[in-house]
Parts: sequence; C-alpha cells; structure tokens
Amino acid sequence: MVKKPARPNRSYQVADQIQRDLTELIARELKDPRIGMVTLQSVDVTPDYAHAKVYFSVLVGDPQETQDALNQAAGFLRNGLFKRLHIHTVPTLHFLFDRTTERAADMNALIAQAVASRSKDEG
Repeated sequence: MVKKPARPNRSYQVADQIQRDLTELIARELKDPRIGMVTLQSVDVTPDYAHAKVYFSVLVGDPQETQDALNQAAGFLRNGLFKRLHIHTVPTLHFLFDRTTERAADMNALIAQAVASRSKDEG
C-alpha cells in the first residue's frame, strides 16, 4: 500500500486554525489583567506540529509583560486547543512579541523626515 504524501499547505491550514482558535480563547477565556488588547499576527508551526511560534502585537500595555502572561497561560491555551482542533498533536505554544508594526512606524517616520528635509532643501 502506497502512503499518500501530506498536503503541502496542511501546516498553513493548521496554523490558520490555531490562530483563529487562540484569538477566541484569549478574548473569552483568559482573565489575566496583564493581557490587554492583543492581536495575533501569525502562527508558525513546525513540520511535526510539536511547536508553534505565535507572534502577537499589543495596542495597549507592556509587550514584555503581555508576553510573560501569554507564555504562563500557554498550557491552559493548549488545553483549549485540544478540545477544538482535530489533529493528533497539538503544538506547544511559544508567544513572541512581533515588532513589525513598530518597525513600520519607525520607517514611516524616517521617510517623512527625509521628505521634509528634501523639500526644505529644494525650497
């Protein structure tokens, strides 16, 4: 019997489902005051589904404090995923603060500064 190869985008589907389910679990189930307005940016799952890096940003609050609180709640959230996901292995969750929006704001500020100084030089 020939074993069918796994679908190549299966890990992306699992990552998307984890992101949707975690968003709901964090909003509805977590009562930790250190976790404010969290947005999950992306989820990267290892090929064996053993680990998942969950990238998040915060609108209000300290990113490091939020990261610590989310990592403390990772076991609880993983247990919630067990009940929702229908896969053999639910990954261990690792929450990481995503600095992409910060970097984008810094780049926009630098561009605006360069445009302003250029228009001043031409004027």
